[in-house]
Amino acid sequence: MMQSLRPLEGITVVSLEHAIAAPFCTRQLADMGARVIKVERPGVGDFARGYDERVNGLSSHFVWTNRSKESLTLNLKDEEGKVIIDKLLSEADVLVQNLAPGAAAGLGLSAAVLHKKNPRLIVCDISGYGENGPYRDKKAYDLLIQSEAGFLSVTGTADEQAKAGCSIADIAAGMYAYSHILAALIKRGRDGVGSHIDLSMLESLTEWMSFPMYYAYQGASAPVRSGAEHATIYPYGPFTAGDGKVVMLGLQNEREWKVFCESVLKNPVLTQDARFSTNSRRHENRAELRQLILDMFAPLTAEQVVARLDDAQIANAHVNTMQDLWQHPQLAARERWAEVGSPAGTLPALLPPGVNNTYDFRMDPIPALGQHTDTILGKLGYAQAQIKQMRERGAI
Repeated sequence: MMQSLRPLEGITVVSLEHAIAAPFCTRQLADMGARVIKVERPGVGDFARGYDERVNGLSSHFVWTNRSKESLTLNLKDEEGKVIIDKLLSEADVLVQNLAPGAAAGLGLSAAVLHKKNPRLIVCDISGYGENGPYRDKKAYDLLIQSEAGFLSVTGTADEQAKAGCSIADIAAGMYAYSHILAALIKRGRDGVGSHIDLSMLESLTEWMSFPMYYAYQGASAPVRSGAEHATIYPYGPFTAGDGKVVMLGLQNEREWKVFCESVLKNPVLTQDARFSTNSRRHENRAELRQLILDMFAPLTAEQVVARLDDAQIANAHVNTMQDLWQHPQLAARERWAEVGSPAGTLPALLPPGVNNTYDFRMDPIPALGQHTDTILGKLGYAQAQIKQMRERGAI
């Protein structure tokens, strides 16, 4: 691999962040080489540090979203704290914040105020609902946004709604914040002007809900909750083989349906069955078709079913557990695991998705709370005696 500068080397990001959305955004900026200064509350820090202790005593959420950052503890209500954040932002390229609604503006850190001091600064405000509208002051957590965005209404079973097993509203917001910041950096490279990005979790997840929304266009019925099965395409979901193990499979078109009947089910007569002649009809008669498939899979093991599906080039997958995923042979074969340092020692870390043939991702340690405070303040011109005094009065 030809090794060149990472795309964001030389870019400084200051982040007033907690939980997932903003930290996930800034971790991806750090992956690409940016310097990310994570501003945390003295003595407490990002409250995601305390979500659990599953990773050698560290929080699983924090380990995931905070590698390659510098931790600066700073009381933003202290007069000297305000001076320090002002100095940092005067030299920064990007500010990311997901504090409570109105909190950043209350600290004098609104985009309007900051752009008067540093017109090249890119300010990204992440919130639940955006900076205006009737919901602007509501607190927003991932599950609440999944609810507001209608995700729960189409996820789960007929009997019970279910949330996603990971923080999809936070992840969606973090991804869109990341891409908006990259676009803003490109724009600034052309016109020299910074941007204000107003990023809403609700709008991010609503974008992801566009298929079920359009499916329910003009009052039409929404996709029914169908567990692990696809709501509108059939067969597309989990099927149990004779050994009790589950195989996930999916068909996308009529050619695949014909091959599935002939080569997997060994029952070409099904292709002539009017109940199953189109996807819409298969969907309408999914209960009958599901039982036919299960009956035909009953004499087979899951691996035998997978072999038939692979031979017929029908899409399929194992229904993996978390332990299966840690040991996934494809991730191992593509060498997608690296190691990062942490306050609890060396930990495995998945490389960011995608491979660029000109540079490696930055994979630096997960910081301890306030680990870089003295170094950062020293570079800003503070003497050790001043730093000690600020620490004693709780400014840092």
